[in-house]
Amino acid sequence: MLKPERLHPGDKVAIVSLSRGMLGEDMFIHKYYLAKERLEKDYGLTVIAMPNALKGIDYLYRHPEARAQDLMDAFRDPEIKAVFNAIGGDDTIRLLPYIDFDVLRNNPKIFTGFSDTTSNHFMMHKAGLVSYYGLSVMNNLAEYVEINSYTKDSIDKTLFHPVDALDIPCSDYCSYDCDKVWWGEEHMGEQTPRYPNSGYKVLQGKGKATGRLLGGCIDVFPDLLGTSLWPSLEDWKGKILLIESSESNMPEDLLCALLRNLQAQGILNVLSGILVGKPAFRDKEESYQEIYKQVVGFEAGLPDLPILYNVNVGHAYPIGVFPLGLTYEIDCDRKTLKLLEPATK
Repeated sequence: MLKPERLHPGDKVAIVSLSRGMLGEDMFIHKYYLAKERLEKDYGLTVIAMPNALKGIDYLYRHPEARAQDLMDAFRDPEIKAVFNAIGGDDTIRLLPYIDFDVLRNNPKIFTGFSDTTSNHFMMHKAGLVSYYGLSVMNNLAEYVEINSYTKDSIDKTLFHPVDALDIPCSDYCSYDCDKVWWGEEHMGEQTPRYPNSGYKVLQGKGKATGRLLGGCIDVFPDLLGTSLWPSLEDWKGKILLIESSESNMPEDLLCALLRNLQAQGILNVLSGILVGKPAFRDKEESYQEIYKQVVGFEAGLPDLPILYNVNVGHAYPIGVFPLGLTYEIDCDRKTLKLLEPATK
């Protein structure tokens, strides 16, 4: 996997809208300016919005080719060192016909986003690029009041100052979808509430498991099945599967069905471990755990496959930055997670 260069003050970075075009709407444009100001003032970067990024919901829905063009042009531009996606949505898969994988492969650079951006991360994987799950413009870079300390530390240690081996702690605070501060300029002085977090949970497995990280938002997996983006069984071999779930509040029976599909493909049998993001809803924390143990441990007959639960990735607050395509270690006995190589060059 090709690893991009780290960011330095003075670097130019681009903002794209590859899914829902909320960033360009009048009621949300302040989020763009807030993120731009932070990236420039706090990190010393030069920020540009790609030509179609701020054209709004209706235009970008009607023109997936325009969204893809922004992505392609950002990667073609040698001056642009990172590409930050604005927000998720539900139709990023529509960009697939317009993606030039040679352009991605020949111009490795930092790419971030989560949720529906999962489709873009699988595009990067197909092109052989490391990409960075988490850190969308509207959710994280434009968090009201300030970027929270957990996310800020993760940004620093992955995108700016990578270390040889990075311990990834579980945040000691958290909050859920019901706690979110609604987006609007009138709420810019409000902070997301914080509650004590319960730490990592090992649902099953012992000892250590290592593997390259691959996955994303499980809600998006059905969009990818049967396309050129979905990895072969051989490609899944030895991977650590990343799974998180969205703010759609997925019912337990759907999570069960999606995990059974992974088993039917043979994927669960070839993994070295699974990382599960903290659910966005408090009432799903216990019930989701039982689904994982039921499907993976009992139905698939894999009670020793390590599953680390309550990871700060996805739709609960706060989230970190998780490089996809790099090697991690799950230590079930110590309940720890570690990235075993520098996140960027």
